[in-house]
Amino acid sequence: MLLFGENVLWLLVLIGVMIMIHELGHFWAARFFDVRVEAFSFGFGPRLFGFRRGDTDYRFSLILLGGYVKMAGEQVTDENIDDPRAFLAKPRWQRLIIAFAGPLMNVLLAVGLLTGLYMVKFQKVADEDMQAVIGHVMADSPAAKAGIQDNDRIIKIDGKKNPTWEDIAIKEIASAYRPMYLTIERSGRHFDTSVTPTLDARRGMGFAGWDERGQIQLGAVESNMPAEKAGLKKGDLLVTVNGTPIHSQIKFQELTKNSGGKPIEIEYRRDNESHVVVVQPVYSSIDAPARWMIGVIPQQKVRIITTRLPFPEALKESVETNSKGALLIVQFLKGMLERRMSAKNLTGPIGMGSMAGAAAREGPAEFFQLMCMVSLNLAIFNLLPIPILDGGVILMLLVEMMMQRDLSLNVKEAVFKVGFVCIMVIVVFALYNDISKILPAG
Repeated sequence: MLLFGENVLWLLVLIGVMIMIHELGHFWAARFFDVRVEAFSFGFGPRLFGFRRGDTDYRFSLILLGGYVKMAGEQVTDENIDDPRAFLAKPRWQRLIIAFAGPLMNVLLAVGLLTGLYMVKFQKVADEDMQAVIGHVMADSPAAKAGIQDNDRIIKIDGKKNPTWEDIAIKEIASAYRPMYLTIERSGRHFDTSVTPTLDARRGMGFAGWDERGQIQLGAVESNMPAEKAGLKKGDLLVTVNGTPIHSQIKFQELTKNSGGKPIEIEYRRDNESHVVVVQPVYSSIDAPARWMIGVIPQQKVRIITTRLPFPEALKESVETNSKGALLIVQFLKGMLERRMSAKNLTGPIGMGSMAGAAAREGPAEFFQLMCMVSLNLAIFNLLPIPILDGGVILMLLVEMMMQRDLSLNVKEAVFKVGFVCIMVIVVFALYNDISKILPAG
């Protein structure tokens, strides 16, 4: 219960900052063009408390997951539509800027937060650990069918030379049922091939069936599971499993999953000393698919270089990182429309609360990075051409500018209703995703 309370608290902090920044964009733009703002509300529903300054009622409302700026004369049916300071009394180009200002502020927040973070703490993977060397290829996977083998190095993907695993992961996630064209280096020779990832039904994204080569350590050890009972701890470096060298997360998971319930012998290093333990896997059906497991999460061990960046470099890195994030979001949305990616990746307030709580417990840097990601997602989501969202308002304004006349009231009302239904469907589906991830499979 305490953990749930913490998650709710940090979710409110996260959403609160996003809403305030977003709505401040609309508010400042409206004030700049002398639009009368009647209310600036954090939350929806009945007013709880607040204060009035000038024309504006600054308020907190009952339902905290949201917020809005109410401008005079936003709708044709408003009683003060003839007010010269009404929203609809302003030129369309001014209304367009007011609508765009909210998402723009979320983008600026994402860039600004990362810039500030990088000026205090910038972490980068060592160059030698970024080479795209393949640690393991799963049998019958798209990568295996393309002739790719363990220890191959990817030196080009879709025209990009010397890609990092981050570059490859972004391509793989967004390329379900779409070929990726590769140049592979093997024993000093180069050859070209293509890999067409399948759709991973569990994760809802492209899957090629490979992973990177490197040292594998235990990122987490679950309590009361076989690994913990055998003495394994977070941070232990895996050396071998049943005599097989471990250079891949997938390889380790395959050996555990395919143990058939037989004890497995694990050699590991801790504090530069070698140890060997025998672990008895247990069969679990909590997660889909059911499998043999020992209760650990393996992860790649990489050398992280930590430094501080001056403002120009920090700004450049922030813009590049946010550009990659925005591109991935757009590719995800495009993949959903093309039915190459699953909408199971949509996260609702329950999942967002868990992420916010976990990030806050990790520290300020992790929470700020999550805030950047959420702010960028919010900006792009709001720019979608869905009525009642900023993108829908912008689209209708552009249509009216091309037509050089207003759309009819009936058309606008119908569009608004469709937009409301779309938003409700998205919210319900995101909640369903959250709940389905919590409930045990089967």
